[in-house]
This record gives sequence, structure tokens and C-alpha cells, in this order.
Amino acid sequence: MLNVLVPIDGSENALRALRHVISPTSICREPGQIHLLNVQPPVASGVVRLFLSREDLSGYYHEEAERALAPARQELEKAGVSFQIEVRVGEVAETIVRYAREQRCSLIAMGTRGMGSVANLLLGSVATKVIGLSEIPVLLVK
Repeated sequence: MLNVLVPIDGSENALRALRHVISPTSICREPGQIHLLNVQPPVASGVVRLFLSREDLSGYYHEEAERALAPARQELEKAGVSFQIEVRVGEVAETIVRYAREQRCSLIAMGTRGMGSVANLLLGSVATKVIGLSEIPVLLVK
């Protein structure tokens, strides 16, 4: 059984990757554990921190994460698949790879934007960075 990480950013691309993972025809037919990870990019520079409390900032990150995760949560609940959710703040690709390592995931499944050009992939997409940083397999779902 696979321990699968599906990063969720609220996009249809991320949901497509999740649907693939839980599909009966997927190579992940019976994932052992599905981890949904939402990574919030940090918004607080030194100046912003002067005006926002830690609680306000935490509330903002939580609200944004819940909005992004809600459709994925609904998909998994409807399918009767168990999962766990984590929200982190940090650089997106590095945080995804770190979480996968910490949780001993055997696969990271990510949606792509479907851009056909190699140039677009090299412009710094999160998927490209995750592939470069990850020591475990990364499944890209178009």
C-alpha cells in the first residue's frame, strides 16, 4: 500500500491529481494513507508584522487553506477514503518535499497546468521544483 501525498492549492489541477489517486483504475488503486497538504506562501515581511498580530496572520493562513482544501475534502469524504490534512507556511516546493520526507510518503501526486512547452516547465513551476528536490517518485497528472 502506498503512502501518497497530494499537495492541494485549490486548483482544478490539484483535484484532478487527487481524483486520479483514488480512481479504481489508478496505479494507486489502494493507497494506504492519503495526505492532503496545503502550503501557504508567507506574506509577513518585517513591515507587515508591525501591523498584524500572530493570531491575525494565523487566522488568514487557516482561512485560505480551508478554502483551498474544501473541494478535496468533499471528494475524499464522498469516496469514503480516509485522509489526513496538514497546513504549512513556507516556500511551496521545499515544504512539499520536506513534508513527504517527514511522513515517509512513497509517492507525491501533483496536478500540472497542462502547458505543453518545455520552456514553460523551466520557468519555475512548483512541479518542476518538486521533481528536482524530491528523493521519492513524483506522479504528474495532466
